[in-house]
Amino acid sequence: MTAPILIHSRRLYRVCDAMRLLSLSRSVIYELIRSGRLRSVTQGRTRLIPASAIDDYIALLEREAS
Repeated sequence: MTAPILIHSRRLYRVCDAMRLLSLSRSVIYELIRSGRLRSVTQGRTRLIPASAIDDYIALLEREAS
C-alpha cells in the first residue's frame, strides 16, 4: 500500500471542507457520494467524509488517468 496522498489534520470532513480539498462543487461531491466513488458516513443529520475516502478518491482518479 502506498503512503497517503494528502496530509490530513482531521479524520472527518464536512462536505464544504471536502469541496475545498478536492476543488469540486457541492453537487459534484453529492453525485460522487451517490455513485459510490466517494465514501461518506453520517452522524445524526451531518454527512461526513473520512480523510481516507478523500485519499482513495484521489488514488482512483490517478489510476483512471493512467
